[in-house]
Amino acid sequence: MSDLGLAEIPVDEQERPLPPPVTRPARNALLDGPILRTLLWLAWPNVIALSAGTCVVIAETSYIGRLGVESLAAMALVFPCVILTMTMSGGAMGGGVASAIARALGAGEIERASTLAMHALLIGLTFGATFMLGMLTFGPRLLELLGGRGNVLAQAIAYSQIFFGGAILPWLMNTMAGILRGTGNMKLPSTMILSSAVWQIILGGTLGLGLGPVPQFGMRGVAAGSLIAYSISISVMGWYLFSGRARVKPKLKGLRVQWAMFIDILRVGAVSCFSPLQSVLTISIFTHMLAQFGTAVLAGYGIGARLEFMLTSVAFAVGIASVPMIGMAVGAERVARARRIAWTAGTLSFLSVGVVGSFIAVFPDLWVNLFTNDPHVRATSHQYLSTAAPMYAFIGLAMSMYFSSQGAAKVLGPVLAQTARLIFIGAGGWWLSTHEASAQDFFALAAASMGVLGVLSCLSVILTRWGKSSPVTRAQPALS
Repeated sequence: MSDLGLAEIPVDEQERPLPPPVTRPARNALLDGPILRTLLWLAWPNVIALSAGTCVVIAETSYIGRLGVESLAAMALVFPCVILTMTMSGGAMGGGVASAIARALGAGEIERASTLAMHALLIGLTFGATFMLGMLTFGPRLLELLGGRGNVLAQAIAYSQIFFGGAILPWLMNTMAGILRGTGNMKLPSTMILSSAVWQIILGGTLGLGLGPVPQFGMRGVAAGSLIAYSISISVMGWYLFSGRARVKPKLKGLRVQWAMFIDILRVGAVSCFSPLQSVLTISIFTHMLAQFGTAVLAGYGIGARLEFMLTSVAFAVGIASVPMIGMAVGAERVARARRIAWTAGTLSFLSVGVVGSFIAVFPDLWVNLFTNDPHVRATSHQYLSTAAPMYAFIGLAMSMYFSSQGAAKVLGPVLAQTARLIFIGAGGWWLSTHEASAQDFFALAAASMGVLGVLSCLSVILTRWGKSSPVTRAQPALS
């Protein structure tokens, strides 16, 4: 064939159709950003807010100490129950709420996330009412079983009646915080915790000690100050959520209860609740064992336990920041990134808690001097801190693994690790009790149990397969 050329039809450049635009997905820092930097960016508001919570711990213990050694012992007695409420509503169920919402957003299902938010609030109200009725009915007997006697028991009951009479408030506050954290918003919940801490210090001290024209209400006043502070935080976060300013908006009008939404939250949150429950049961058993050594030892241990609570708040800040990052990564089926986030958060928690705990173990007076001048209480606090404080690093590591597993919706392993610690404390404590052991021996047992918890929590993450185990149930058109 001869060479033939096809004439090109002339086209006016102004009429030539434009190529389709290249659409790039919006960049999500939680899914695509550098892990350590994003984790720190999410964690720092929590660190600041929980540091303020530490100030509450210090201030509260300080002005309760002004009420006397018996008041300190009473607070040590009721403290496990208070911690159970706060950790179960904030870290356990709150983490489950954040995980469910983060996974929905990671999969691009905004309507489902909004539906989950309203169901989460219903769960918070139900659990809060359950705590209220349970503690008002059985609380006095429980405190007596923990070793409370005489005026110590009376003051512990006085505190619990007020605090647990308003148990719905901390549950509602922490549920709202969980919803916001699931969207990646750490600043508002942290700001509210900071505000709540300030109000707790002011109101708890004023009502407890009776400053100025306000009469002294003692332990009841300290508890009332906490509830008023929680109410302020609920008002602000509730307004923010229901006004539509958040990434998800809980919708009350036309709500139809969907069990699939409850299951998505509770399969993480309900299982997670067994971890703080076992943790508090462990502390309660340990407290009961120490009660045989007298009020001074019980009060001294209470001061040391407050440091543990303060330092694990740092691990909480890092761990809760990892939940939306891991949840969105798992929702987007990026499991390798999710695991890198988990180990980064675990290392950060282990080092930060361990350094401070070891420092206080060497210089315990920096902590003990804040609370008491009683020589017997001080001696016990020194013993406990020098033995247990360096091992707080493993508590921080375990807490980080716990939250990482929440984000992946695979929380059973860390919960079983807590079960192992409970058995370890129970069996070891029984053996020590039958061999006329000293308080120092019990402190060594507590320290060893922290190592057991940290190691087993890490193993559970290593051995558990992450990723979607079942298809995600989409939200039904239940909201009108």
